Amino acid sequence: MTETSGDRQDPIKVMVVDDHPMWRDAVARDLAESGFEVVATAGDGDQAVRRAKAAAPDVLVLDLNLPAKPGVQVCKEVVAANPALRVLVLSASGEHADVLEAVKSGATGYLLKSASTGELQDAVRRTAAGDPVFTPGLAGLVLGEYRRLASEPGPAPDTDEPRAPRLTDRETEVLRLVAKGLSYKQIAERLVISHRTVQNHVQNTLGKLQLHNRVELVRYAIERGLDDE
Repeated sequence: MTETSGDRQDPIKVMVVDDHPMWRDAVARDLAESGFEVVATAGDGDQAVRRAKAAAPDVLVLDLNLPAKPGVQVCKEVVAANPALRVLVLSASGEHADVLEAVKSGATGYLLKSASTGELQDAVRRTAAGDPVFTPGLAGLVLGEYRRLASEPGPAPDTDEPRAPRLTDRETEVLRLVAKGLSYKQIAERLVISHRTVQNHVQNTLGKLQLHNRVELVRYAIERGLDDE
């Protein structure tokens, strides 16, 4: 986990948020034992927001059903404070409304608590890399919601708004594949470039378009029909 191709790589920093102490401790212990660096845990929403800002994890493993402040609100606040933070929801609920609300709040992925320890570990790694991770059956639901949102009329354009920044051909190509639902790894393989290069293109595109996360990026691309090209 901490060594890659002879080069030193820092372990992924993870924070676990759940209101059930035994479950929270078990998840944190399993992740720590598999090589992740668990930098913090929290048992309620307010505590989660405070500790996430202080501990600066790479991935926040977040339950939705929290006292003091609901998980979706926690997600909104921590992502707004640190757009580089990835949120992986780990919930007992597979209700479509919960999944969609979490994604709209900035979550990168959504995993059910029925997932195995190995599935959780893999999901945290992929989430840290920026890939969307969903319990099987939920990914299609989320992409369908992106399309529905994109078909709705948006706010009236501001006539004083500057022209949209110009993306490079490669940035547009990467954006198109993101909108089609491909993972960063799949995009890297298709374009024969490194995973890191894909991440750099996505970050550059987010910056140019003044967007905050992959959810907004996919919506932007679908609104412009890039997923159909």
